[in-house]
Amino acid sequence: MTSTRRDLFRLGAAAAIVAGTATLAPSPASAAPAVPGGFERLRIRTRAGTFDALAAGPADGRPVLLLHGFPESGLEWRHQLTALAAAGFRAVAPDQRGYSPGVRPAPIDAYRLEHAVSDVRGIANTLGWNRFDLVGHDWGACVAWIAAARFPGRVRKLTAVSVPHPGAFAEALRSDPAQRDASRYMDGFREPAPAPENRILAAGPPKLDGVPREICEEYFARLSEPGALTAALNWYRANDFTGYEQCVRVPTLFVAGDDPMVAPSGIRNTRRWVSGPYRLEQLSGVGHFIPETAPESVSRLLLEHLGPV
Repeated sequence: MTSTRRDLFRLGAAAAIVAGTATLAPSPASAAPAVPGGFERLRIRTRAGTFDALAAGPADGRPVLLLHGFPESGLEWRHQLTALAAAGFRAVAPDQRGYSPGVRPAPIDAYRLEHAVSDVRGIANTLGWNRFDLVGHDWGACVAWIAAARFPGRVRKLTAVSVPHPGAFAEALRSDPAQRDASRYMDGFREPAPAPENRILAAGPPKLDGVPREICEEYFARLSEPGALTAALNWYRANDFTGYEQCVRVPTLFVAGDDPMVAPSGIRNTRRWVSGPYRLEQLSGVGHFIPETAPESVSRLLLEHLGPV
């Protein structure tokens, strides 16, 4: 099965991120999701609400924040959390707004990217991180691109996976028929609730290429919580990728694959949206879910990019 979101949820032709304050506390055991052992479960309280997160590594390690995409959660970074912790970093992977029950606003506009970008700053503030490395995949990559451009004094280095800079992606949507065709699945996701939600939930756990069945089932269980899937789809309903034309000045690594949802033009043109040191790594034979399906390659490239602790 190919890793397009049409196949992902078997929708067929119908489918076609305020500064944070307050405290940090462990997640109550009764609320803890099923995750592999070896990770800390955190609840990160910010002005926007309380984010659930997985963490690993020494408390005084150099901080790294990892942002997941759809339909995943912070769990998608489990391999990289382990690798970063082993290298001495302090790595935290939050469930983004809508995915964390404590940050699940109802309005569609609450899922515009600028709010998720503010969440990055709020989470870092609560964690006490003045400077940190930022990593993102899929929607998390969109958020990371924008946050790195807006907060160059806070973000030390950026690593984006799968999705080009929003400026390059918006340009591809305007001018490249291949990208418009690859993005048609978004039309199904943007339909008013509850039609897409009903189709997705009726289809059962997704089949994500290369992702273990039990992890897919965990993602599905989380999205089956009341309001969770609508919140996740509201990221699509709220955003068209325009309005984010600021260049990234911090050192940047972009890891791309043979992704049926991303046309080569956006990958190629992302270079024009980075004014700082830039490295593009394209992984042959790897689809969209790169952190989970090529974990060793992603971890190696990430550690190379970040440098020694």
